Amino acid sequence: MLESALPSPCYLIDQTKLKQNLQILDSLRQRSGCRILFAQKAFSSFPFYSMIARHLDGAAATSAYEAQLAHLYFHGENHVCQTAYLPEEMDELLKICDHITFNSPSQLERYAGMAHERGISVGLRVNPEYLSQQIDEFDPCAPYSRLGTTVAQFPMKLRRQINGLHVHALYEQNSDALYHLVNALLAKFGALLPEMEWLNLGGGHHITREGYQMERLEEIISILQSRFGLKIYLEPGEAIVWEAGYFITTVVDITENGMPIAILDASAVCHASDITEVRYHPPLIGADKPSVLPYTYRLGGRSCLPEDVFGDYSFDHKLEIGERLVFKDMAINTLTKARMYTGMPMPAVALRETDGNCKIMRTFNFSDYKNRF
Repeated sequence: MLESALPSPCYLIDQTKLKQNLQILDSLRQRSGCRILFAQKAFSSFPFYSMIARHLDGAAATSAYEAQLAHLYFHGENHVCQTAYLPEEMDELLKICDHITFNSPSQLERYAGMAHERGISVGLRVNPEYLSQQIDEFDPCAPYSRLGTTVAQFPMKLRRQINGLHVHALYEQNSDALYHLVNALLAKFGALLPEMEWLNLGGGHHITREGYQMERLEEIISILQSRFGLKIYLEPGEAIVWEAGYFITTVVDITENGMPIAILDASAVCHASDITEVRYHPPLIGADKPSVLPYTYRLGGRSCLPEDVFGDYSFDHKLEIGERLVFKDMAINTLTKARMYTGMPMPAVALRETDGNCKIMRTFNFSDYKNRF
């Protein structure tokens, strides 16, 4: 099937690019000796799990459902790190996980003994209070953050219950940010690292992006391994599906209100929520930033929500109703966050195979919307 024959709107996953990203990560783990986990929250599309598992060491979950998905479809280590566990979840997690990381001293005290009885490695998420994001509301180490344990709250009386530390503070950043994060971690928690078996440096490492400083990353890993004898984990999500997805849409109306506005057959709020939640501006094939090319349009979604806007883009021609627009780098946090709010239909999901052919993997209809409840 040709791309032009795919339905609209449609998520299109590029198998070739996905495989290239995985090969980069596989090569890193073999050279450095670190262990790489797949952060499912970015792309929990389990039909791809067997392919991803061939190149990585395991999967990282942030909920009981993600942990169960990895147990069913992903071969390798099964790690879970959740902000708070419910008592009814623990029985299942203790059966299927080999690493459980707690977010707070109270959760550690409540459940660590149960985990150790099952031979599970226990971790504690720490907060080194290092700000790496430009906006506090998106930074897990911002003041008053609920994520991770600060050094002031570290449970020294429970330290022997802890096998490893977990830190996550980055988002699509280079290894220079990791360097500063590790320095902050050492300043706050360095005295504890000789007692630990492993250190999980979380996600947000843009390892597969062009220009990423791989040598510096490997140097950081090597120093932590040699200085403390630690097993080092990374759990990228974005890096695995970086530039491996497209979002096919169609112009269904054009209106005017101070500027031309093209309404698409999709919704930024429902189908690409990073655009409205974290102000992501995805690249659009054949378009540029506003006013660079002769014709600038605001691209709007077709829900009733005022914030449902994909962004402003310029084109070398006037848009027409029925014209297809294809956004790039749209595998990350799209399928996992997609929803049917306001009754918005879900896009189809398709795969572009390594030979260039496309096939539809999933379509949705009214029954999917109705049966959610």
